[in-house]
Amino acid sequence: MLRRQRSPRETRTFATEAEAKIFARSKLDDGLAVFAGTINPYSPKRLVLSSQILAWLNDEPASNDAPRGSQE
Repeated sequence: MLRRQRSPRETRTFATEAEAKIFARSKLDDGLAVFAGTINPYSPKRLVLSSQILAWLNDEPASNDAPRGSQE
């Protein structure tokens, strides 16, 4: 398994999730470890770990997502 290279932390904010996915995809294509998440005051909060990035980019539900309509 090829280990992804870490880069200095780079934080960016985007107006839409689609823009965030384009940025994440470009960093992933550069061979970098990528994670994403929401920032305050967005709710519900979400963290997409590097192991979940491909599923997020492909719009697959993440294993840690609560089922729709459930209460936390």
